[in-house]
Amino acid sequence: MKISAGLMLLFLTLAIPGLAQNGRQQFASLGDFKLENGGVIRDCRIGYRTFGRLNRDKSNVVVFPTWFRGTSGQLSGFFGRGRLVDASRYYVVAMDALGDGVSSSPSNSTLQPRMQFPNFTIGDMVKSQHQVLTQVLGITHVKAVVGISMGGMQTFQWMVAFPDFMDMAVPIVGTPRPSPYNMLHLIVENDAITGDPAWNHGDYTEQPAVRLLAEIGALVGSSPDRFNERNTRRSLLSHISRSEKGVRHFDANDHLRQAQAILALDVSAPFGGDMSKAARAVKAKVLVIPSETDHMVTPGPALDFARLIHAQVFELHNNCGHGAPGCEAQKVDAAVSVFLAQ
Repeated sequence: MKISAGLMLLFLTLAIPGLAQNGRQQFASLGDFKLENGGVIRDCRIGYRTFGRLNRDKSNVVVFPTWFRGTSGQLSGFFGRGRLVDASRYYVVAMDALGDGVSSSPSNSTLQPRMQFPNFTIGDMVKSQHQVLTQVLGITHVKAVVGISMGGMQTFQWMVAFPDFMDMAVPIVGTPRPSPYNMLHLIVENDAITGDPAWNHGDYTEQPAVRLLAEIGALVGSSPDRFNERNTRRSLLSHISRSEKGVRHFDANDHLRQAQAILALDVSAPFGGDMSKAARAVKAKVLVIPSETDHMVTPGPALDFARLIHAQVFELHNNCGHGAPGCEAQKVDAAVSVFLAQ
């Protein structure tokens, strides 16, 4: 999903409550990070940015993980007075997910470059963020976890994997496990990359499948009605060409590994595949925000889980598809603000 619209010494940050970093890119080193599958990310680094001021009892922390192919630098527009999370009131920690090209990824690893970089999961993303918060930033409990799209998936994982860590959770157009339709979308994208001879088993010199990925994204990113409203037969090709720029910007191997993480997501897996048991692990107060017309992350699994945990639901009924929160940003911002203030 797209939005419209120097590094301080760490000991100073921890020693002086309320010291803000004002959105500057920072990194936490986790050393060799063990993955759920038994693999290891060597010299693992997690990127993050902080917004606002940490209060003295560290009770105003909101964790905000990145969406698919997104970075923490793209999130800054969501934080501030009157925005999705009020950074004048909360201390927001925007976390770069594994594989986003900022945190350790196939595109930036020197020890495990390209497809030598191991498969990781949404659970690994969340565990790495938990380590940054607890071991680097000294934060042992947070007010809330809030995320959009794959950030919403991480939010569902957070509430099951670390149920005592947060008071609240707000997954926005996310899912506790992808539907078959959403899995098909990701499989098609991955096949487009690996089926392009330019991919060369990950050792490419130019980004593969750029045009095809832009076309697939156009198909699932919004509803057909919304797409037809915003495009004409004459403007269609120029729309796809503009979309290519965003695809070309993100590394294809990073795309593959993040997509594989989403495909493997199932918060019920540790509970024998029983989603009711997974739901019983949740202790946070939850607000689920799905989009009725979402093709990229269909709302069914999130709504089903919301019923199991007796969550509040604020369903969006516009024709904007996966971009529905942006189309009704003021309503979404207000709903999240009221919820966090409880």
